[in-house]
Amino acid sequence: MEEQYPPFEPFDSTDDPGLLFAAHLASQPQLAGNSADSRTIIVIGRHRYYNLFSAQLVSCSLSSTGELKAPFTILNPLELVWRTEQPEEMKFYSAVARFQNFYEKSAADTASLKALVRNPLQYAFYLHDSQVSEKITPRSIVPVQVSQPKMNFKVRIGLTSDVFSITSDLFIDGSYFSLSRVSVRYDHFLVADDAWYLCSNPHLPPVAAYFKKHSNELQLPHDSFLHFQQQVLSKMESHVPVEHTYLKPATKAQLRSKGFNQLPEKVLYLIESENYVLLHPFMRYGEIEIPLLSNKLIYDQDNMGRPFYVTRNTEAEAAFTKLLIQQHPHFWEQLENMLDYFYLHKTRFLDETWFLDAFDNLAANGVTILGFNDLQGNKLNRYKATVAIQVASGLNWFNVNVQVKFGRKKASIRQLKKAVVNKSKYVQLDDGTMGIIPEEWLQRLQVYFETGTVVEEELHIPKTNYAVLTELFEEYMLDEQVHKELWWYQAQLSNVENIAPAPVPAGLQTTLRPYQLQGLSWLNFLDDLQFGGCLADDMGLGKTVQVIAFMLLLREKREKQTHLLVVPTSLIPNWQAELNRFAPSLQLHIHHGPNRAKATDTFHEYNVVITTYNTLLSDIVFLKKHRFGYVFLDESQNIKNPNSQRYKAACLLQSYNRIVLTGTPFENNTFDIYAQLSFACPGLLGTRTYFRNTYSMPIDKFKDRRSAQALQEKIGPYVLRRTKAEVAKELPDKTEMVLYCEMGEEQRKVYDTCEQELRDYINASGEEELTKHPMHVLRGITKLRQICNSPLLTGDAKLFTDTSAKIQVLLQQIQNVSRYHKILVFSQFVGMLDLIKKELVKENIKFSYLTGSTRNRGEVVDQFQTDEETRVFLVSLKAGGTGLNLTAADYVFIVDPWWNPAVENQAIDRSYRIGQEKKVIAVRLICPNTVEEKIQVLQQNKSKLATDLVTADNSFFRSLTKDDWLNLSSNSSL
Repeated sequence: MEEQYPPFEPFDSTDDPGLLFAAHLASQPQLAGNSADSRTIIVIGRHRYYNLFSAQLVSCSLSSTGELKAPFTILNPLELVWRTEQPEEMKFYSAVARFQNFYEKSAADTASLKALVRNPLQYAFYLHDSQVSEKITPRSIVPVQVSQPKMNFKVRIGLTSDVFSITSDLFIDGSYFSLSRVSVRYDHFLVADDAWYLCSNPHLPPVAAYFKKHSNELQLPHDSFLHFQQQVLSKMESHVPVEHTYLKPATKAQLRSKGFNQLPEKVLYLIESENYVLLHPFMRYGEIEIPLLSNKLIYDQDNMGRPFYVTRNTEAEAAFTKLLIQQHPHFWEQLENMLDYFYLHKTRFLDETWFLDAFDNLAANGVTILGFNDLQGNKLNRYKATVAIQVASGLNWFNVNVQVKFGRKKASIRQLKKAVVNKSKYVQLDDGTMGIIPEEWLQRLQVYFETGTVVEEELHIPKTNYAVLTELFEEYMLDEQVHKELWWYQAQLSNVENIAPAPVPAGLQTTLRPYQLQGLSWLNFLDDLQFGGCLADDMGLGKTVQVIAFMLLLREKREKQTHLLVVPTSLIPNWQAELNRFAPSLQLHIHHGPNRAKATDTFHEYNVVITTYNTLLSDIVFLKKHRFGYVFLDESQNIKNPNSQRYKAACLLQSYNRIVLTGTPFENNTFDIYAQLSFACPGLLGTRTYFRNTYSMPIDKFKDRRSAQALQEKIGPYVLRRTKAEVAKELPDKTEMVLYCEMGEEQRKVYDTCEQELRDYINASGEEELTKHPMHVLRGITKLRQICNSPLLTGDAKLFTDTSAKIQVLLQQIQNVSRYHKILVFSQFVGMLDLIKKELVKENIKFSYLTGSTRNRGEVVDQFQTDEETRVFLVSLKAGGTGLNLTAADYVFIVDPWWNPAVENQAIDRSYRIGQEKKVIAVRLICPNTVEEKIQVLQQNKSKLATDLVTADNSFFRSLTKDDWLNLSSNSSL
């Protein structure tokens, strides 16, 4: 039976790099010190409750004979540590505090014991014998000598006639000590007589205890020695020198056969020990790993079974040791503790400001690091991030390839964006670890993601935002094609004012003014670049005709396309009329109303499809599947809220390009432009958070001029805005236009009912009755005109509905125009003015009000003329017919046109007269398919009936025939 030898186990140890103490100073702490009648001593011994080393700082008195006497007062070292500025004394008090209280064994024990034994205040040591008394008394303590001498311990192994002899030698301060006279106390001390010797090498006491147990000599046959070598010696020789007297140095052939002739490899193992991480460095010689911080001998045997030893590469090992201690200031101190590892508290170890640089440095010097991700709870990736950026040119985008690698692992761009959005420096990698993004790159990536859009594994920056590339990326990141395109875009867009004029399309049935031709040329220029834009001319300057001309030009430039035009419901008649008037060759389809098709199958048959914002929202499910040529959004402030469903639906539309139209790109604040341009030029302004922080907040809240200038430079090429003042030389003194107001379902139902009643009356009446008594018919037509304004004007409860298309359209126009212009609003019906007044009050728009019953006429007029806050003047046609000079206004709205255009012209002339320096825009509000449109058509055709109506009186009405009345009350086209 093979003899079993008790295994040798080094004492467990863990790391405590910097002892942290949480203690409060007593209000009057007692100071340690000696005087003539008192002493401070150090009492060591066994802990009262645990089989652990204990040390206490004790104050006592002296008897007349100089002996210690009660009372013995235990001092609190933590109250004393704050009373000294000497590092050694601080360490001493901290060490006493450690061993005075309960503690767990750790690698820091040796360091703390050294600080205690150094005893900088030279207090006397006493040993407490708890068997005499649990308490400290004069009889239970005896003086002892405690020191930390130089110790040498060596194990010798000899071989004689196949018997191995294992012995040990112990020298303390150069003197030989027999193990028979030495005892091991509290795992760290060797005690001989009354002297306590602290072992610098914490592994020496257990080795000494092992040999003392075996009388300092073991005689083992070969087979038993092999077992001893595996169980005991392999652990022991890592901590104390072991001399194999029978081994011979390896020959060159033996070195080559086992790979020992190669340079050793450097390996660092990371092992968790409770709250600490142990860093075990090894040198790998061939297939044998040797602890770097040990005296372990390298021995092996060749193919013939002949044993040999290998001399360790001390130069390489010294360089490795030096490299390690350079990584942390604590490692140099720990080297003195003669441990075979370094240690750090886990929290300090996982401080990325340390381990990323340290591991990067170690790896750069050829050190293999193992065990990092085996640490419990650790998901961090140990590699520093390496970032590579490459920008290439795509079809409509610049493609930014972002490579962020951690060792061999690459972070996906979506995970990077997730980390940036969450303001986290940790990015999830596909192996489950978390890469640490450097702070500087975290900030740069944030700007990248705020500027571009993630598509698969690339970041797309639109070419409209070309200028940002030179701000975000270094030149070497841009490929040659990108450099060429940047130069070209800069050359093209730096001088938009000098764009080459576009050819006027043949199908345009009007003559463009010079600024309108410039607008057409600008749209054509953007089309060549496939850039979207915002046409933001003042109301009345002809945005509609410029877009219609552009549609005709697009038809000439490329194969047939279907353009989608999205407008407010009230503007469908206006666009329909303007398209029929200026471009009758364009095939038009209205996608609106309850009977509309729920598909896009027939869209290809048309050049232009008009729909409304509400219809777009309802039908987006199938509209988004059709690819249009262009998508035009009129009154694009309808999508100015990027959180709105309208904006989200509009962005789902597919098209070759996008254009938005608005007279008020900035209604309330700078952020109003964000959604509109983000639709027209996706990506130009970055994310909404980026835009708000970079432009909107600085401009609106802090009036920052630089931010305003930067925004202007960014959006300048893509926004064309001309005010009336800027193109005044090209405008006639007075421009008249019609704004159609499509009635809603309820209002139309009321109108159709009353119109049918009037037709029924006319049909039932004879010619003679209608000639003699036309006033009933006139009252009926007046009622229809009132309903066009608002059914509330009729006073008929049966016709009650508070919906008014005109008020909705008028209010929208006032909101669009009143910021920069003053407005006159005329109506024949005072009741209509009152309804408008209520809405202005709701919207907090200041106005003046003048009717025939107004007494302080002069004051009201003066208020409008001189008060900048008063933007609107509500005037009845009767009161405004004579004696008014309202030159402060340059926009005039005629709410309800009448038979006689001279009456309307007289109202318009209230602003357009002597003293007016501005060009006047006059707008008539007309409900289509009503008596109003019939009168408008008659006026435009200059028919005899219209001419007669100019001077119409009651005698004229009596001359109208039954057919004339039926024609006026019919909703069919003339």
